[in-house]
Amino acid sequence: MTVTHDHRGPGATWRIGAITVHRVDELTLTGMGRTVFADLPPDIVPRTPWLARDYADASGELLGSVHTFAVRTAGRNVLIDTGIGNDKTLPNPAWSGLGTPYLDRLAAAGFPPDSVDLVVNTHLHGDHIGWNTRLEGGRWVPAFRNARYLTARTEYEYWYAADLPPERRPMFTESVDPVRDSGLLDLVDVPPTGLEVVPGLTLLPAPGHTPGQVAVRLASEGRTALITADCVHHPVQLARTEVCSVFDVDPAQAMRTRQQLLADAERTGALLLGTHFAPPTGGYVTRDGDGYRLVEAEDLPTNP
Repeated sequence: MTVTHDHRGPGATWRIGAITVHRVDELTLTGMGRTVFADLPPDIVPRTPWLARDYADASGELLGSVHTFAVRTAGRNVLIDTGIGNDKTLPNPAWSGLGTPYLDRLAAAGFPPDSVDLVVNTHLHGDHIGWNTRLEGGRWVPAFRNARYLTARTEYEYWYAADLPPERRPMFTESVDPVRDSGLLDLVDVPPTGLEVVPGLTLLPAPGHTPGQVAVRLASEGRTALITADCVHHPVQLARTEVCSVFDVDPAQAMRTRQQLLADAERTGALLLGTHFAPPTGGYVTRDGDGYRLVEAEDLPTNP
């Protein structure tokens, strides 16, 4: 049985067999319907009551979160994505120059920076790579100096061949280049069947949002969980799987990837952990008309 506890408040924790997963919060997000989705039906929340419980406010605005997942598996400390980071220079002015206590929250979850063995960047957008580095003496240095950092080779090569506008270049000069230059960056090739990088933790190809994005499957003692990355930005995309993010590089591919991920989660009974889902962040995917809905474990009539 997958056991969840304290998943609505700070320090959310799940167990998937022998694997422990902690949600480490950085920022809350509001108004995602305006900023992330261009073609969202305006009446989607009133027509989808289960969203209103946790994932929208009283006015119908969609709620979200920037957080990371700290995973303990096979004696290894693994960080899935690293959020926005402090002191960064980002195109979104609300995210530039932050000063959050993220590293303190990570340590409180039992993952002080020097204890992290592996960092997985699911893709190279600014809100997934920021804490790769921290500012020290005016220089950007790896925040997790004892860790290897993994990203898909396809993802890295896409961004480093792109003709980026000036406002987007600091994401890489501040958060990726210092890791690479320190010799800590590993580029991996992820086959269609996935790549197990430590026991129980497998990277799955999840293209569309970006060309080399990966989702993450956790598996232990017959239980599984899927960490979505940005295949699914918000639970509204369970109800309407065709709705895409304005940040998707290839919306048609992003839709196909999302539909396959959700179908697999529903078929296998995997716990779905949303990379940008507001608390409670995780649940089980069940059919709901032409789409799906997210159901918390305690709301299920039987254990999945």
